[in-house]
Amino acid sequence: MTQPRATRRRLLRGAWASSIASLAATGPLAGLSGCTTSPQLNDASDGAASQASDAFRFEAGVGLRPGGPDLLRYADAYGVFPQATRANWWSQRYSVDGFSRLGELLPSAISRAAAQVSPLRRAAREPAIDYLGSGQSMRAPLQTYFDRNPVTGLMVLRDGEVLIERYQYARTPAHRFTSFSMAKTLIAAMVGLALEDEAISSIDDPAERYAPGLVGTEYGRTPLRHLLTMSSGVRFREDYDGQDDSARLSRAVTGGQSPGGADVVRPFNERIAAPGERWYYASAETFVLALALRGALRRSLADYFSERIWQPLGAQTDALWLTDRSGLEAGYMGFHATLPDYGRLAAMLAAGGRVGTGSQSRQILPTTWLSEMTRAQVSASRTGRWFGYGYQTWVLPANDRSFALLGVRGQAIYVDPVRRLAMVHTAVRAAARDPGGADATALWRGLLSAVRA
Repeated sequence: MTQPRATRRRLLRGAWASSIASLAATGPLAGLSGCTTSPQLNDASDGAASQASDAFRFEAGVGLRPGGPDLLRYADAYGVFPQATRANWWSQRYSVDGFSRLGELLPSAISRAAAQVSPLRRAAREPAIDYLGSGQSMRAPLQTYFDRNPVTGLMVLRDGEVLIERYQYARTPAHRFTSFSMAKTLIAAMVGLALEDEAISSIDDPAERYAPGLVGTEYGRTPLRHLLTMSSGVRFREDYDGQDDSARLSRAVTGGQSPGGADVVRPFNERIAAPGERWYYASAETFVLALALRGALRRSLADYFSERIWQPLGAQTDALWLTDRSGLEAGYMGFHATLPDYGRLAAMLAAGGRVGTGSQSRQILPTTWLSEMTRAQVSASRTGRWFGYGYQTWVLPANDRSFALLGVRGQAIYVDPVRRLAMVHTAVRAAARDPGGADATALWRGLLSAVRA
């Protein structure tokens, strides 16, 4: 029997309050004072869903909002987000649930969290931020950014201190958000660690040295260096039209249309340029790196990442990696973590690969490797984009050591090591090449203006 609208609204409020109360006691909000109330849904008499005008409600410094812009594209008239499945998670209608639960919908491997969680310090109040967004004639406050953009989570940190932490669309600090291509930079980081551990001898080695299944293929003959810089010279089309090679790759990996491993990339075996001659963004190159890493390490990437990065960071929650049918981590996408743990990762990158202070500090990523990984190995003029490209990492054009991890549909981590500033951004933008991405970069520029070096 269908419940009356008022009853459904009361039930939804109760579930939301219960979720926040549980987080306060046991989750990422544990230990923060004042977390006793919850954001409220719009109680309009006609039962309309919350819209972008709903105010954030702050609990112990964390901004929570049950609605967001264009809410009816994502939720029903009662503000309830439909549950995603393996078949529909990519659809905009199901993306709020899908993008914060994808690691549970599809086969995945686990990177275990730390036994000793690293606490996140929090500023007493948010800094005043304004920005000049796409199509705006005047600078606007941070609130305008949330009213214009389908952000699910935003965190800004400086020197490891949280300046801003906000969530829309009823997301919370407990949700694991998908990375899409931000995962590529994590693969590059593990290549650097494998070099340090002498599991990989040189990035000038061909991939087939570490991935025997690629012997005799064009990807197998490609040096790791040119896979890291997306310049293998192997034909691959990534246009996000549903019929391109990236769609074929994803159907093989997450759709289970391949046994996995080397079989996933065997169809992409036509060389159109010598290694290093031609830059072209191709997710298959990261998959080949993941395959080579797995062979070099002789263990799962999820376990290695946990041991060398996730646990040393003091991550609070297990991270998830999507896998193919063979159990290999996809690498080019499919990493999942909570916003606070993404924040810990971003703060480490902003600190030059280091965590902790004083005698308790520890270098997680090799300094030289991080520097090489985040400098423009390929110029913006060669990529044809606003960014240059390092090792699986986008490099901002200011040439001030700032860089970004970027994923489709609004996933991003911006890092400025000079200011020790980082911004983590998760979203449910409508399309892979959504023009709203320019607004996120504009917000980053506004942060840079507000937070001087």
